[in-house]
Amino acid sequence: MDRSSLLSRIGAVVAGIGSDAFPAALTSLLQGLAPYTYTVVFGYSGAARPLDLHDDFPASKRRVFVTDYQEGPYLLDPFYLAATRPVAAGLYRIRDLAPDRFYQGEYFRNYYIQTGLAEEIGFFVDIPGGATVVLSLMRDERPFSLREMKALREVWPVVEPSVRRHWADLPARFDQSSRSHRDKTIETEIEQSFQTFGEGVLTAREREIVEHTLKGHSADAVGRILCISPGTVRIHRRNIYAKLRISSQGELFSRFIEKLGRK
Repeated sequence: MDRSSLLSRIGAVVAGIGSDAFPAALTSLLQGLAPYTYTVVFGYSGAARPLDLHDDFPASKRRVFVTDYQEGPYLLDPFYLAATRPVAAGLYRIRDLAPDRFYQGEYFRNYYIQTGLAEEIGFFVDIPGGATVVLSLMRDERPFSLREMKALREVWPVVEPSVRRHWADLPARFDQSSRSHRDKTIETEIEQSFQTFGEGVLTAREREIVEHTLKGHSADAVGRILCISPGTVRIHRRNIYAKLRISSQGELFSRFIEKLGRK
């Protein structure tokens, strides 16, 4: 994109702040630097269900990317988990935030693979008041090149303040009373879900193994997190399967999502 076109698109972004034209103007700017397939903007606040602030999915794709995602899988999404830690503001590849076995894990195999994406990257923008906007750029053919990532990072000084101003009311969109309650507790919704998953059947240690396994951590990584050997992790997994009368991580993932759907 030549300099004149770049400045024109930046101007449209600035002019669009506070209006319905803003998301399309921002998308046009980013598309001009690194063409991609879909844009989605989610708002996150603690453990609350994400808000779909903007997306350009066709109807045939929106069910998987938005509707299904908001029903529970978001709790295992590396972008959601990063937003709740939170990570420093900036642009990230999803693989840079994901656990070591993300692409072999059940979130990827049972949900994310349905998206058909080659790569997803996201701008993380902190909103004063306790919320985060994640602007995701999705590509279904090939990953973003280093040159494209560099070009996108160069417009961060435009992306960050404009997104922050346009969605400044995001914290107010989340239920204030429930958010205040969440702020007073250490446990997030996902931690509470894992702590009660298999209640009366699984031990506390086994529920920890389930949590880290479904997030995409390998036995070695789980062992390091919990300060136990990988062999002990594998023994716990076999015991978990036996107690729940299942035989695979796929069934474990399905059970967990079913639990979330009943919350």
